[in-house]
Amino acid sequence: MNELFSNPRSAGWRATILSAGIVIFTFVVCIAEETTTGTSNAQRWPGFQGAGATDLAVDSLPLTWSPEKNIAWQTDIPGKGQSSPVIWGERIFATSIEGAMKNDCHIVALDLLQGKRIWDFKTASSQPVRGNYFQSRSAPTPVVDADRIYAFFETGNLLALTHDGKQVWSRSLTEDYGEFEVRIGLAASLLQTADSVIVLIDHEGPSYLLSVDKQTGETRWKTERFSRQSYASPALLKIDQADQIICSSSGSVDGYDPASGKLMWTFEEVGGNRACTPIAFGEGKFLISASPGMHDERLDDARKSNFAMQVKRVGDEYQQTILWKTGKAMPSFGSPMVHQGLAYWVNKVGVVYCFDAETGKQVYVKRLRQPCWATPLGLGDRIYFPGKDGLTTVIAAGPAFRILAENELFAGAAAAGDADLQRSQDAAHGAHSSRRSADAGNGPRTPSDTTSEAKSGAEVKQSRGPQRAENNAGAQPRTRNGLTFADPVQYGYAAVNGSLVMRTGSRLYCIRKATLVEGTEQGGKAVSTEGVGQ
Repeated sequence: MNELFSNPRSAGWRATILSAGIVIFTFVVCIAEETTTGTSNAQRWPGFQGAGATDLAVDSLPLTWSPEKNIAWQTDIPGKGQSSPVIWGERIFATSIEGAMKNDCHIVALDLLQGKRIWDFKTASSQPVRGNYFQSRSAPTPVVDADRIYAFFETGNLLALTHDGKQVWSRSLTEDYGEFEVRIGLAASLLQTADSVIVLIDHEGPSYLLSVDKQTGETRWKTERFSRQSYASPALLKIDQADQIICSSSGSVDGYDPASGKLMWTFEEVGGNRACTPIAFGEGKFLISASPGMHDERLDDARKSNFAMQVKRVGDEYQQTILWKTGKAMPSFGSPMVHQGLAYWVNKVGVVYCFDAETGKQVYVKRLRQPCWATPLGLGDRIYFPGKDGLTTVIAAGPAFRILAENELFAGAAAAGDADLQRSQDAAHGAHSSRRSADAGNGPRTPSDTTSEAKSGAEVKQSRGPQRAENNAGAQPRTRNGLTFADPVQYGYAAVNGSLVMRTGSRLYCIRKATLVEGTEQGGKAVSTEGVGQ
């Protein structure tokens, strides 16, 4: 049964952007001009990693922020989610899932200026499955266009809503094509063309790439793929001046025709590429990356599978060329990216590898305080690295490594990341004490470092600021190989000129420069909106 909870929609608003917001692990830069869902010039961040986004002004994001500075509002959303928010005009859209068996799927809309929840659409899951911290929970990022928001959930639900939260169509992929056979859940985000929504279903059962008509929800084409365990998202890239759907996923890199679903080419000399999305840096050029796995179980494959590739059309065939490889730089969940001619990888302990994007020559190797589970954002002379545990590091773009700022989204974020990395190093070296081994997996995460593990649960909660704990018992975090997976974790972001919205599992934050924040009726202080804990 579908449910829709609505608040009265506020009138159109207009404000002058004197300065802009900033970006972190999950952020959305808020706009400051009057827009409507029907205007094609609306500022937007309409999909995963900003596919199809409007340009950002180089000075549109603040350099610094903290719990006391430049956070305009924060709003809780129902359930949990790992997807990024998307933006169209004056609205933010986000997805989440709720219940011990992932019982209900949510799509929510928030006002971009003040963070007020406009509506919450809820529908029952098609394939209820038990959820936990180590599997995907509403990980696929939705897409939005001028008319509708399109969302997919790992339980099989695929649906389209209007910007006002009214259902246009809905279908269950598990009912249409069979239940998903997964151990880690599905996480591939949606992709869109002008008339279609593209869904990648890679799992241990029959896998496929699906194109769905935006207007009707009906299948336009369906292409079979070999079975695999993967949560990588596809990308729409230019090859020989024509769009292709590029899938880099657990054992192959493939190019498909968006109109017909025809497989145009495939490259299979790759392995471990189960999480990251191909990032373009020129005509037919893009980065492919692979993770060694939580316990380095795919290390051999990953060492040969992080590279720059170029695909060219030669006659009736497509030729794949490896431009250069790196055997040391291997990411975790965040994809490598290119900015101003330099390529950046971040590994699972926060080490940044910087290369010349054209030649592969190593420029530097430096360490951040936190790893990134989202792709870094390059803007002008800065690069924003959204840290997993809430600390965003901003470095100077260019060949010289220089930290410009380290920004906490909530109190205790830096200490939490330090403790996380220490536990990870201890695990890697087999240095866990018997007490840690016995307690691992129990209770909410602590923001303290390893010298403060005796803090009470109340002290831990207070040090994390307003971000609520996932559980109420104990003081040890839920971990796997030393890394915490329970909230708060920064999962994704979206950006438009003027502000930022970052996402943890159950909360959205909007960051703006103080001049914009002071323009709100709350006089520049964090806005307490519907659903926000006090």
